[in-house]
Amino acid sequence: MKTLIRTAAAAAALATVTTACTAGTPSPESRPTRLGAVRLVAYTSCDDLLSGLREHAARSVTPYGLQNGMPVAALAKEARTTAKADTSEHSTTNVHEAGVDEPDVVKTDGDRVITVKDGVLRVIDTATQKVTGSLRLTDGDGVRGMPADLLLSGDRALVLMRGGDIMYKAVDFVRPGETKYVLVDLSGAPKVLSTIKPQGSYVDARVVGSTVRLVTRSQPDIAFPEYEQDVSESERLKANQETVRRAPAEAWLPKIEITDAAGTIRRESVTCERVSHPADYSGTSLLTVHTIDLARGVTASGTDPITLAADGDTVYGTGTSLYVAGTPHRWMPLPPPPRPMDDTPATRPRPLPSQGVAPAEEPTPTQPQPTPIEPTSAQSTSTEPPPTEPTPTEPSPSPTVPPEETEIHRFDLSSPGAPSYVASTKVPGRLLNQYSLSEYDGHLRIATTLNSPDGRTSSSTVYVLDATTMARTGEVGGLGKGERIYSVRFIGPVGYCVTFKQVDPLYTLDLRDPAAPKVTGELKITGYSAYLHPAGEGRLIGIGQEASEKGRTLGTQVSLFDVGDPAAPRRLSQLFQKDSGSAAEWDPHAFLYWPKTGLAVVPLTAQNESGALVLKIDDSGITRRGLIQHSGDPSGIQRAMVIGDALWTLSYEGIQVNDAATLAERSWIPLR
Repeated sequence: MKTLIRTAAAAAALATVTTACTAGTPSPESRPTRLGAVRLVAYTSCDDLLSGLREHAARSVTPYGLQNGMPVAALAKEARTTAKADTSEHSTTNVHEAGVDEPDVVKTDGDRVITVKDGVLRVIDTATQKVTGSLRLTDGDGVRGMPADLLLSGDRALVLMRGGDIMYKAVDFVRPGETKYVLVDLSGAPKVLSTIKPQGSYVDARVVGSTVRLVTRSQPDIAFPEYEQDVSESERLKANQETVRRAPAEAWLPKIEITDAAGTIRRESVTCERVSHPADYSGTSLLTVHTIDLARGVTASGTDPITLAADGDTVYGTGTSLYVAGTPHRWMPLPPPPRPMDDTPATRPRPLPSQGVAPAEEPTPTQPQPTPIEPTSAQSTSTEPPPTEPTPTEPSPSPTVPPEETEIHRFDLSSPGAPSYVASTKVPGRLLNQYSLSEYDGHLRIATTLNSPDGRTSSSTVYVLDATTMARTGEVGGLGKGERIYSVRFIGPVGYCVTFKQVDPLYTLDLRDPAAPKVTGELKITGYSAYLHPAGEGRLIGIGQEASEKGRTLGTQVSLFDVGDPAAPRRLSQLFQKDSGSAAEWDPHAFLYWPKTGLAVVPLTAQNESGALVLKIDDSGITRRGLIQHSGDPSGIQRAMVIGDALWTLSYEGIQVNDAATLAERSWIPLR
């Protein structure tokens, strides 16, 4: 695995836009202000917005358009918020921060279980264990495999439907790349209250109380010319730049379409005064944060959107902050050739990555890697054209690989309504997932891995930033040299980081002094933990893979670590399942831990037996209790929930209810 390098001056930060959308003299509130070396920048008018976006996008456009992902190697009623007195004790979605809910494929309030499969929302009564309501959210025969997540507050559910590369058998289908949010009333028979179709793709969402913040990513709506085969790249580039410089402001301003329960459609777009930008930006991507109070529904203000001229694909939220992070260039090398292994590869199904948390492939010496550079607030993230255009007979110049770095943008959620854009910065390297970010006591901790220019080495670093200014306060680097981060967990003033290539160092970090974070302990064992979960005072659960001494993965392992002494972490217990994998490695929502009884459930996919692996984890060790399987769909169990004295497991085919103490099957609820 790789480590995080330690360079990084805090880069550009941005401000909330408070100007009016008029083309004229900038208002006093909109003037750029200075905070040390960190600039807070907002557009002063629609004219300012248009000229800025045009020019930055013209610098970033390629001969093939505004492509963020071209490979380097190719370059080619009121909702009820009070729980019923008789509501069953129940588990909830496994989330990063307590009190901040995350979208998932199933939700429960103890009385009901709500899930969406193939475009159909179903409500299941937990007392009778029967489907008591259903609602088709698309027309037609159904859409097998349509991706959809849920958020729940009282009697309101918000269904987040995302397009993909599948053609759906429906009249009103979700097209590739299209996003649709459907607000559903669950107080009686389920019914649609409103449908929101924002421009762009769904990134993620967070809920605090009944307020949802939805993040979408969009690109400018610009039609580029079509070219014949004999048109050179320099000619294409010049024409595309001219096209960008003629594009109207409306090409960048994201659109929203809202349909109410009566079928009335309202179309809106983000206004100029609600768009901000960093001091350094490409103009080729925009992030929009939509706000919906589920208790009130979609009001006259719509989704109260604000937009940032930036890119991002990782969302992390607290009760008062929302962070969106990503790699601005989004240039990825072609996959490296398979690495030779020391023994015969195990043949097993592997869970697909979920929410972008799967670790990336290891780099090889032949893989092109970025050169780390010191970021500054004025550093451009755009790709400038070559200084000298090649003639048709000259070979094209080798592409310059941009630096491997992560941009982080912070929004303030402390006031009702739309969030306020606060600041941005950059750090070297890449995040693993949202667990690489953690806000604590006024500071943001960030763990990243950075590759060396030749791809032979890597290093991981934890940076500590002031959450208000996003200026760097401290850092600790040199973690797992030549490896990369496989999991991170911050718990209060302590951090845990797992790196891996052949052995698994579990590092413990003391973060009490933001200016001087330090490594306090290290545990080296074979294999790695891809997800870390707190299990009470001094205990940490790890879900991952066992491996040979040469780094060959062997199967799922669940570890219990004693981290009571930060200087001497140790593993108390290990459970190993040969030739297997678990979705919990990639998707923390798949893992269930019920502290009251020590019950833990890990979805398992293996050659000989698959299902939901049920464990008991107490202060001293891990005990296997059994394996729950669904008839006809043994390997498809996605989630587990505790409701009262029962253990509910969800697969694509249906929901099974088992006794939580004996694991005896009670009932089966088909979902097809």
